[in-house]
Amino acid sequence: MAQFLIVDDDPKIVLFLSELVENWGHSSDSAHTIKDGLALSIKNNFDIVLLDLELPDGNALSVLPDIVRSSSHPEVIIITGTGGLNGAKLAFKHGAWDYVQKPFIMEEVYLPVSRALEYRKEKTKNETIVLKRGKIIGESAVIHHCLDAIATSSRTNVSVLITGETGTGKELIARSIHENSRRSEGPFVPINCGAVPESLAESIFFGHEKGAFTGADMKKQGLVAQADGGTLFLDEIGELPRHIQISLLRVLQEKCIRPVGAKKEINVDFRLVSATNRDLKEMAAQKRFRQDLLFRIHSMTIDLPPLRERGNDLEEIAIYQIQKICKDYEVEIKGISPEFISILNSNHWPGNVRELINVLEAAVATVGSDPTLYPKHLPPEYRTAALGIEPDPQKMGSKTVVPDVEDKKEISEQIPIFSKYRFDSEKKYLQTLIQKAKGDRKLACRISNISQARLYELLKKHNLSFNRRF
Repeated sequence: MAQFLIVDDDPKIVLFLSELVENWGHSSDSAHTIKDGLALSIKNNFDIVLLDLELPDGNALSVLPDIVRSSSHPEVIIITGTGGLNGAKLAFKHGAWDYVQKPFIMEEVYLPVSRALEYRKEKTKNETIVLKRGKIIGESAVIHHCLDAIATSSRTNVSVLITGETGTGKELIARSIHENSRRSEGPFVPINCGAVPESLAESIFFGHEKGAFTGADMKKQGLVAQADGGTLFLDEIGELPRHIQISLLRVLQEKCIRPVGAKKEINVDFRLVSATNRDLKEMAAQKRFRQDLLFRIHSMTIDLPPLRERGNDLEEIAIYQIQKICKDYEVEIKGISPEFISILNSNHWPGNVRELINVLEAAVATVGSDPTLYPKHLPPEYRTAALGIEPDPQKMGSKTVVPDVEDKKEISEQIPIFSKYRFDSEKKYLQTLIQKAKGDRKLACRISNISQARLYELLKKHNLSFNRRF
């Protein structure tokens, strides 16, 4: 008998679903708010959660990752009368099993429920995998979702495409897939496709025979052959030259390569993991990336979140990296002030973890023999980000074109100054967040994906508090 949790604010829907679950031979519990539903999912071991999205205390998508990550790892089936394609995509991204729209008939609920229960039975038969995380730092819901995807992909030999912004750690994920797979004893061969000269690409990928071309003084094994028995990681695969895309497609289909100048083909056995920060579907639509190759390389996709969406992971990553940097520099481990972390949380980090590491290296170099890192050890541009002050375009260079008084007046009537617009929008967002969270600070952090320290900073900046009514 399976345990169900029904989260819906409509008593009639709850009663209907409860009776269905009982008729199917299972038991159920129910909740009418996000807060109560989350509390029950954490306290009890549920197999299936039937979750409405629009609840009195907010949108349940905000806690979906927490429910999925609760102790029993339940399968969550969204049952909602609101939302559309974007809502469904977001639900699936955070681990939902299925998405059913109201009004519905019994069969529309029964089929995903039966499939989910069948899946859970099969899953319990398999041995629990202890995942080797390597250098993957963080405990946020989004990073745990990625870890689950790593565990799933490691049990198979399918091609994996890792997507995400520059600096999010795509190679770390690729290495983790390799280290947790059956090929872990084999080689891991990374190739930065953007750094491969187009004229030498074929030789670098597939190797060449002696005398195959001018300068080929000896036989050379290609990187694809070096990955035999292991994993081939193609970083920034969107930069792959067109003619290599064609050759790679054939290699994936036939499992063999022909080095430049060779008369015979060589059999190869490797697992392909690729990564990109570009939209390969859009590139394929524009004929800049082969559609058939795209189908081959993404049997499974892992989408890495940017650093700004990982909540408290930033502090954990910063502490780990500072300790590592101090060890590499052979200096005493530095302490970290709360203000230093607060400034880090204030920044947007477009370069993600890679940018953060560079800034931390600069801070450790600046601190010298001082025992603790403070905001003054950070580069000025990162310190000013916490102030919310936009740079003055009239002071950024003599070439700035300044409109005359009449033009300026006309423009200002049409569109506000950006810094004022951002300030007002930020304040309005915080006011809405406080209302939705109903004074619950932890819930506000989960909804907004803002760390508690950063949230308090913003509230202070806008003279707001959780006790204030609007």
